[in-house]
Formats: sequence, structure tokens, C-alpha cells
Amino acid sequence: MSLLVKAKREGRDIVEVTPRSANWRYVGFSAHRLANGEAMTIDQPQSELCIVVLAGSVSVRAHDGTTWSHLGSRRDVFDDAAPFAVYVRQGRDVRVSAESDAEIAVASAPGPGSADARVIEPSQMQRFARGKGLNERFVCDILPQASAASHLLVVEVRTPGGHSSSYPPHKHDTDNLPQESALEETYYHRLDPAQGFAFQRVYTDDRSIDESLAVENHDVVLVPRGYHPVVVPYGYESYYLNVMAGPRREWHFRNDPAHEWMLK
Repeated sequence: MSLLVKAKREGRDIVEVTPRSANWRYVGFSAHRLANGEAMTIDQPQSELCIVVLAGSVSVRAHDGTTWSHLGSRRDVFDDAAPFAVYVRQGRDVRVSAESDAEIAVASAPGPGSADARVIEPSQMQRFARGKGLNERFVCDILPQASAASHLLVVEVRTPGGHSSSYPPHKHDTDNLPQESALEETYYHRLDPAQGFAFQRVYTDDRSIDESLAVENHDVVLVPRGYHPVVVPYGYESYYLNVMAGPRREWHFRNDPAHEWMLK
């Protein structure tokens, strides 16, 4: 099975990953385009959800009737601003209504969740640069391990053209805390300009997995295990939204020893 999930270029539903389709246990992901006034219902009663407003503005109604309106202010994911997000403890009959043309992402993981439904506002998210030189990229922690949830971790990253990202290559596929945690992961890729592409490699120490993938706008890459660096060609900016989940909600990674020298 390929680790690349191609996006649909038209229509409401852009891309979808379920634990069953990915042949793993925890991470679910989908992305959707909503026209102004359009609504959709998310019905995942056995999962916790994090709904990220990638672009535009929406309202979200939880299953208990709690409604949050006017969520979202970004024109697109390349705006220099953090997004709005909503955490829902159980994804039963959650309704998202577009107040303008909008794009949303839905991250999910099995289990009822462990926190009350809430809005996560941009001001609550930590934004910072990681790496240096042509390895610099810009991170926004949307749902980090310091925030209440059961399994989900959600983060977005913008990488300038000509830079590498998720680099040096690192992995988190072994339950060996505190040195390393076992987390499945999806990468939802966006490119600016939209006709661009980037490259992502997913590989293990023994090369039982070794795929080099050309990703286009809205594609998803699955990372069941192994290292997973990204390289962005000159002239195009990269954005990706990461969803991680596993048996324990901690992010500890191991760098590929062959490339760790560059950090010294």
C-alpha cells in the first residue's frame, strides 16, 4: 500500500484517512472545502476530534448544543497567523457551518476523550521557529501534549522554499519513554503557489519501509513508522498539518544517527 493519499481536486471532501484505510490503530484525518452557507455534520461518536479552521470562517455546534460562531480569520494557511480550532470530547453530531468560503481539517482518534469541548484560540497557541539556515521552519502548536486531550496531538508547520523540514530525519515509532514514543502521524500538505510540489521520504532503519514521494497540494502522507523528512523546492512555500496519536500522548523522537552530526 502506498503511503501517499492523493487529494480530490474538486468537491467538498478533499481527502480522508481512517485507521482502517491506513491499516493502523489511532489517527484519523479528513479535509473539506465548504462554500459560504454550506454545512456538514461530523458523526464520530467513538472518537475525540480536533477541528482546525484552515481558512475562512465557520461556526461549530457540538452534540450538546453548545455553539461557537465566527471561528477563523485566515485567508489561507499561508497567512502569518495561527488558526482557530475546536476540541470535541466525542464527535457525535458535530455540525460545522461555513460563514464564508472555508477549508477545515478534522483530526480524530478513538476513545471518548478526556476534556470538555472547547475553542482553542490563536492566542493560546505557541508559535516558534525551529532549525537554522536552510533547515529553518515555522511551527504552530495547535493541540500540544500540554493541552488536555486523550490521544490527539496537532501541529502545523510552514517551510520556506529551498528549505528542508522535519529534518534531520527523526522517528517516533517505539514505545520506549522517555527516549522515544510510539505515534502514528499524517502530513496534510499545501503548497504556495498551488501548482507546486514537495518531496517527502519515509524510511526505516532496516529499509522495510523506504518510499520517496512527490506530494502536491492537499495530498496526505501516512507515517506508520520510520523517519519522515520533507524537502521543499525553491520558489514554493510549504505548509503541512500534522496529526499524531498513539497509546501514550507524549512526543519523544529519535533522530537518524547517520544525520545527527549536523546538530553539533
